[in-house]
Amino acid sequence: MQTFQVLIIGSGFGGQCAAINLLKAGIDDFRLLERRDFFGGTWCQNTYPGAAVDVPSPLYSLSFAPYRWTQMFAEQAELHRYTRHVVEHFGLRDKVELGANVEHIEWDDASKRWTVYTASKGTFCAQFLINATGPLSQPVVPHFDGLERFEGKTFHTNNWDHSYDYRQKRVAIVGSGASAAQVIPAIAPEVGQLHVFQRTPHWVLPRADRRFSRLQRWLLGLKPAYKLLRWWIYWQFETRVFGFKYSKPAVHRVQRQALRFLKHQVPDAELRRKLTPDYTIGCKRVILSSTLYPALTRSNVTLHCREQGIAAIDETGIVTLDGQHIDVDLIVWSTGYDATDGVISYPVTGKNGTRLKDVWAPYPRAYLGTALPDFPNLFIVTGPNTGIGHTSALFIIESQMNYILDCIRTLKAQGLSSIEVRHEAERTYTEMIHREMERTVWKSGGCHSWYQSKSGHVIAMFPGFSFSFHRLTRVLKPADHILS
Repeated sequence: MQTFQVLIIGSGFGGQCAAINLLKAGIDDFRLLERRDFFGGTWCQNTYPGAAVDVPSPLYSLSFAPYRWTQMFAEQAELHRYTRHVVEHFGLRDKVELGANVEHIEWDDASKRWTVYTASKGTFCAQFLINATGPLSQPVVPHFDGLERFEGKTFHTNNWDHSYDYRQKRVAIVGSGASAAQVIPAIAPEVGQLHVFQRTPHWVLPRADRRFSRLQRWLLGLKPAYKLLRWWIYWQFETRVFGFKYSKPAVHRVQRQALRFLKHQVPDAELRRKLTPDYTIGCKRVILSSTLYPALTRSNVTLHCREQGIAAIDETGIVTLDGQHIDVDLIVWSTGYDATDGVISYPVTGKNGTRLKDVWAPYPRAYLGTALPDFPNLFIVTGPNTGIGHTSALFIIESQMNYILDCIRTLKAQGLSSIEVRHEAERTYTEMIHREMERTVWKSGGCHSWYQSKSGHVIAMFPGFSFSFHRLTRVLKPADHILS
C-alpha cells in the first residue's frame, strides 16, 4: 500500500489547481491519480473537431499561471499546450500516477485515513482525499433499439476516433448542445451528408472571438497587464447574473438579441421555427457561435427536430419517428455527460459504513459544494451546485481551494487528524442554495436541462454571483465543523 498525506483523484484543471496550492502551502506528500494514460483532463481528452473554450481564455486560466494566448477563445490544441505549460512550470509530472482508475474508496475511522482501491495500480492510503474528476467526465450514450446491429462507426465526442475518415461520408450527429455546436461547423463542409438530430433547440449568441496581435500577446505575459485584463473580463461577465436571477427585462433584452441573430443568419422561415427555443434564454446552456447557423443552412445538412427523432437503429442507419430511414456511415453521440447524479462515478464509503450513493439518493448536495457530513477529510472539486453559467469555472475551483487548504492548515496547526462538516451546517447551506435557486432562470425558465438531477433539483449551478461563492469559501467556519 502506498501512503501519502493527500491524494488527488483527477489531473484536469481541478487536480492541477489542488496540487499547486498544496505545494504553495508547503505540502509535497501527495499524488494525483489519473485513470487515463495521459495527464490533463478535459482539454486533453476532448479532441473533437472544433473543440474550443466558450469563456475568454485570459479568464479561463489559473490566476497564478498567466499565458500568452493566441486568441480570445482558445481552441483545444492551445488549451492542451496550456495544460502542459502548467504541469511543467509547477513540476507536477512526477506527482501523477497514470492508469490509476479508482474502483472505490473507504474511510477507516480507527486510523482516520482514506483507502483508495484502483483497478491496476494497487491500493493507496491518505489522510486527505480531494476528488477532482470533474462533472463533465462521464459521457452519456442513449440506448436505442437495434444499436448493437449497426454496421457503421459510432463514437462519443468525448472519445473522437481520429483514425476514422469522415470526409464525404454520411454522418449523423445526435444532440445539439455545446459540443455539437462546435462539431457541426467543423465537419459540415467536408462530409457528404450531415443529419443533425435535435431534441431541443438552444439559444445562440454570436461569439466575439479575435486573434491577439504580437504586442497584445507580449502584454499578456506581463502579470499586471494579465491581471487587469482578467478583472475587466470578469466584471463584464459577472453582470450576466442579473439576467439569470434578478432582472427579467435584462433576460428579455438578450433574448430579443438572440432572435435577431437567428433571423439574420437563417433566412428560411421553417428552419428558423425549428431552431427557435420555447423556453427562456439561460434556462439551458447558451451557445456562443457565429458559425453554427450558417452550417445548418448548408445544402448537405438536414436538421431533424423532436418529432423526427430516432425511433430505432438498424444495420445501415436510423429509423425516425416519422417513418424515414436514413442511411448513415457514422453516428456521433454529442449527448453530454452525467453531470449531476453521476458527479462521482466510483463508490464512496464514509464513517460507520455510510454510502455516498445512499446520501445522494434524493439528490446530490454538499456544504459549499465541497464537503459532506460523515465523510471526513473528503473534498469535492466542482461538486454539487458549484457550476457557474456566466463566468469561468476556474474561478470557482480556486475559491474552493481557499476552503480546502484552510481545513488542512487548521488541522495541522491544532495537531488534529480529521475535519467533518456538521449535518446541520450542510442542511442549512443546501436549503439556502435551493431557496435561492427558485428565483433563477434554471429553475423557472420552462426547460429541463442537464443542470437538473433526476429529482428535478438544479444541481449543477450556483444560484448567484461568483464573488458570493468566493466570499463563502474564503475563511473556514470552525463552528460548522467537527474537528478531532
